[in-house]
Amino acid sequence: MPTNVTPEYKKAEEAYRAARDPGERLDCLKEMLRTIPKHKGTEHLQADIKSRIKQLTEALSGPKKGGRRTGPATVIRAEGAAQIALVGPPNAGKSLLHSKLTGSRTEVGPYPYATRFPEPGMLPVDDANLQLIDLPPVSADHSPGWLPAALQPADAALLVVDVSDPDCVDQLIEVTTWLSEHRIRLVPDWPKAAGPAQDEREEDADPFRQDLPTLLVANKSDLDPDPDEVAVLEELTGVHFPAVTVSAETGAGLNGIGPFLFDNLGIVRVYTKTPGKPAETNKPFTLRNGDTVLDVATLVHKDIAGKLRFARIWGNSVFDGQQVGPEHAVEDGDIVELHMG
Repeated sequence: MPTNVTPEYKKAEEAYRAARDPGERLDCLKEMLRTIPKHKGTEHLQADIKSRIKQLTEALSGPKKGGRRTGPATVIRAEGAAQIALVGPPNAGKSLLHSKLTGSRTEVGPYPYATRFPEPGMLPVDDANLQLIDLPPVSADHSPGWLPAALQPADAALLVVDVSDPDCVDQLIEVTTWLSEHRIRLVPDWPKAAGPAQDEREEDADPFRQDLPTLLVANKSDLDPDPDEVAVLEELTGVHFPAVTVSAETGAGLNGIGPFLFDNLGIVRVYTKTPGKPAETNKPFTLRNGDTVLDVATLVHKDIAGKLRFARIWGNSVFDGQQVGPEHAVEDGDIVELHMG
């Protein structure tokens, strides 16, 4: 980012990085374009912002065909506790994996490119839901141009590879390289208990780079039961992610994916109650490690957040009914009673 941008632009850029809703991201991009200083030093960034506005507008409108926009939108709004994108090469078994985990009716076929548009589905983990998005395969020759925009709302990725395919090494390198070229980095580090992510970017860093925590899903283990296959894959590619070996066909190993995502994304479930009434323990609000009582209030209703004075809280780290301020960090399983002024 150029060092001579305005505080208004910096604020808009920070909002863009924090936003996950595609509509909010589009609004932030427009604000970035409005507030960026118009001089030669920002010409490249201005063009980049305009390009992203165009791409995201088109993605939200759906694909274009015959001069009209038809078919489903290519960016899925995030729902549930987190959005996780399934990425991988052709014929890796992503769609079958998605179907087995979520019960979706995504098209499954023994041929490449069966998935043409994003397909959402919900993976239940305890009393929370994780949104899994099945995407078209990543290939240097056939990946749709809207795919990078479709990944923008994602909090993490499942990198699905077919370990029985002799070409899986080259495919894995091709997938990670293609995504990197489109400013999406698959990274091995997950939020877990680290609290909210800290922005460590330098002033001149790429404002549009996206880092996605990634779980490597070594699929079709029933066709190649070698327990060292993942280690060999990592050694040959130099790519090291947390990994799980599964078979979408037989169901082996699938039970570990949901708990891994829940724990390593640092998801926190908070239950609310009104004074004098029992807690609503069947529908938690989902946040992340480091989030506060004020964040809970914002999820309940923005008007409540604006008038919040304090809360009473029940949980493992407090005594029952303890009064806390809006900045008190909540923990998984907390019950919160909000009080407005």
